[in-house]
Amino acid sequence: MHGRTATPTPEMRAFTMSPVVTDPAKLPMVFQDALNAGDIDGVLALFAPGAAMRTVAREHITGTEALRAEIAGTVAAHGRLTNVPRHTLVGADTALLVTDWTMEIDGPDGLWGHLPAEGRGRIAPTGTTANIARRDADGGWRFTLLNPLGTA
Repeated sequence: MHGRTATPTPEMRAFTMSPVVTDPAKLPMVFQDALNAGDIDGVLALFAPGAAMRTVAREHITGTEALRAEIAGTVAAHGRLTNVPRHTLVGADTALLVTDWTMEIDGPDGLWGHLPAEGRGRIAPTGTTANIARRDADGGWRFTLLNPLGTA
């Protein structure tokens, strides 16, 4: 097929600057895959403009630069995320995503310093999210609120 390019599928676009994830239930896995690949821009593209996040350190952050710093810190600490989606509840253009997660990460040199750990090494905190996503005009779903400590 000389001179032609394939039309990207939603899954292919998930790792570009403008992902189109058409099924909100897939957001946790697309997030996991982008984070584990160290694709900071790919993770950021999963957030809607004005999105906010409650960090595992219980800080509330908003804005692209704060989100970028949080994600970059996780990538720098060699974070390895495993998501297990539990529930996706959709009403109109809003979805609640409840996901169990484990984050294997280098610690505890500040990023996850609130967690008990003996010296350096890998730690593997776990939790359950209560994340909110909305459907945009392009039909894609993006996170508006990310709360990795959704049950606390």
